Amino acid sequence: MKKILMLSLLICASASSLLAGSLTEIPFKTMDGKDATLNAYNGKVFMVINVASLCEHTEQYGGLEKLYKQYSPKGFVILGFPCNDFGHQEPGTNAEIKQFCRSKYNVTFPIFDKIHVKGPEQHPLYTALTGPGAKFPGDMQWNFGKFLINKNGEVVARFIPATQPDDAALVAAIDEAMK
Repeated sequence: MKKILMLSLLICASASSLLAGSLTEIPFKTMDGKDATLNAYNGKVFMVINVASLCEHTEQYGGLEKLYKQYSPKGFVILGFPCNDFGHQEPGTNAEIKQFCRSKYNVTFPIFDKIHVKGPEQHPLYTALTGPGAKFPGDMQWNFGKFLINKNGEVVARFIPATQPDDAALVAAIDEAMK
């Protein structure tokens, strides 16, 4: 019985580390159509957010940019993934999204190619973040859901869309991950 328990624990630990490695290996596209992965952010703390230009949470772009400017010198990055899955709140092209983010909110953190975060066309990144094997499983509920990933590529926190960028729990989680 002890051998079975030990083997089960070993398998779970291996699967957990594989998931972290797999998360950073998942390919996606930049706004300019270039191939990218989260490997570019190895050794940094980063937050993955599904964003939209016509959402009731769109004003969070301003707070996210402030958070990014405050923490980026310490190795923190915000990664925005436009999504049109909720009420068609991101109908624009990549060029339109980029222009909107820069002109309206002066966004300088990376924004990537538009993806699906739920449904049959869900991007593999969001399958890894929300699927049954994820640390914080469960479907995306709306735009501006946030996943905090530590320097080792492990998801350490998930925040609901209404969580503001200056929320004490979110800032505390970033501070903890930065240690």
